[in-house]
Amino acid sequence: MRVNESAGPEGLELRPLSARSVVLSLLLGVHPPRLPVKDLVRLVEPFGVGGSTLRAALSRMVTAGDLRRTASVYALSDRLLDRQRRQDEAVAPGTRPWGGDWEMAVVTATGRTPADRADLRAELTRLRLAELREGVWLRPATLLRPWPAELAPTVRYFVARPESSARELADSLWPLADWAATGHALLEHLARTRDPAGRLTAFAAAVRHLLADPVLPAELLPPDWPGTALRAAYAAYQEELTLLTRERV
Repeated sequence: MRVNESAGPEGLELRPLSARSVVLSLLLGVHPPRLPVKDLVRLVEPFGVGGSTLRAALSRMVTAGDLRRTASVYALSDRLLDRQRRQDEAVAPGTRPWGGDWEMAVVTATGRTPADRADLRAELTRLRLAELREGVWLRPATLLRPWPAELAPTVRYFVARPESSARELADSLWPLADWAATGHALLEHLARTRDPAGRLTAFAAAVRHLLADPVLPAELLPPDWPGTALRAAYAAYQEELTLLTRERV
């Protein structure tokens, strides 16, 4: 995982955020995600982005479809509004107690293009399922979220209880040790990073990491799982950004 030019604990590397990434990180944390350009100029100053650099980045982002502009107000596009929703869910996923059942999604459609297959894989991964073998995806039935109706033409959805060891199955589906190691490295890095730009960079990496958290029940996780601590750290940072926004806007 790459996140600066200098290596951190456990080989973690964090690349400094571009002006575009700073703007997106700030807007993704604002509800509703829209700000006048005069407020954005003040907000990005602590993160090392100057006014001229910001305006050039905003122009490119509008052209690329990242932002919508109304007069002097910039807002996230519909595509990035969906990303904000996923980010919010990653920080506070809804779960229920696990009774041993697993969700199973079986891909039944044939003759799909490579692009269609890639899109379906991305969607099933976003739903926090993992592929057991080609076309068969699983996860414990613990998430409080509806199954997308638009997947019905291509995917059959079941709830089942595998006969194999649930812990061994989870270990085979997700790289849990690797995820935990990166999570701990991020927490260590966050604990000693004080400058605003470095903290924004590290927390942007933390959000990306949380998006890949399978959100498994405690029974299936290795000891000292860092998911809860990483979510708490990011929630506290969101409050910091909210205060910064109130002070500068």
